[in-house]
Amino acid sequence: MKKIKRILAIIVVIFLVSLYGLTLYAALTASPNSHALFQASLYSTVVIPIMIYAYILVYKLLKKWSQDKYNN
Repeated sequence: MKKIKRILAIIVVIFLVSLYGLTLYAALTASPNSHALFQASLYSTVVIPIMIYAYILVYKLLKKWSQDKYNN
């Protein structure tokens, strides 16, 4: 289980770094779609880590709740 978590963490880090790179690329290029690409990339850079944190928090709470429910 620990190995799976480590692999998933590495995948998330690579994904976020690529998002930052895409944001930088969109900010520096002068293509017609660069403004929309920059906005989407910036939004994703903020929202995706928040969503991942929320999913982890809910998972921990549900796991604790189910353990308490079946242990009592």
